[in-house]
Amino acid sequence: MEKLYIVIPAYNEEENIESVVSDWYPIVEKIGGESRLVIIDDGSRDSTYKKMQELAETRPLFTPVTKQNEGHGATVLYGYQYALKAGATYVFQTDSDGQTLPVEFWPFWEKRKDYEMVIGHRKGRQDGISRVFVTKTLKLVCQICFHVKVTDANTPFRLMQAKSLGENIKLIPDKFNLSNVVLSVIYAKKKQKILYLPITFRPRQGGVNSINLKKIVKIGKKALHDFRQINRCLKGI
Repeated sequence: MEKLYIVIPAYNEEENIESVVSDWYPIVEKIGGESRLVIIDDGSRDSTYKKMQELAETRPLFTPVTKQNEGHGATVLYGYQYALKAGATYVFQTDSDGQTLPVEFWPFWEKRKDYEMVIGHRKGRQDGISRVFVTKTLKLVCQICFHVKVTDANTPFRLMQAKSLGENIKLIPDKFNLSNVVLSVIYAKKKQKILYLPITFRPRQGGVNSINLKKIVKIGKKALHDFRQINRCLKGI
């Protein structure tokens, strides 16, 4: 039986979390079986986790999880590992800021058996020029560092077969910050079957954006260092 785990990291999302659960829960409910919506609270300093616990009382397929703060990439990895340990057959990841649309999940689900990863391509995104700049820069960096072309490496809207995810995640260091970027690179370097589908990417629907230009520069510098180390590990692929 197919078992979908929707994995969503969350940090200080008390304004958004109820709408996020309401939006994504019907998908696992429709697929049914042992599918789950799993939201991982990354050590929020607000009432995100408390609200998640309250929402779970009437939603048996929703699993709220909390852990110490480690950052978005590490929390995504934590969610993937959680889903794999639970025996998921498919793992889908998105974010908790309301920028993606649940209705656009179903074309991805229809392609699940044909591709090892179906990933969103953010065309006409509405979340600011600095984010667009980061995406284009990452595309160039991936081509320079890893010699692969990735259409949109860091999109938080991806559906993966658990088998390939389980194999590829072993190549990513624990708590790595840009885990989805490296995961996209690994799939591309292995020449695994990947499909990019266009998705809507709205402005943040509430709460405060934790990423600013200073953080982007800091992340970029660290990424170049980390990518060089990872590239040595991937040379055999």
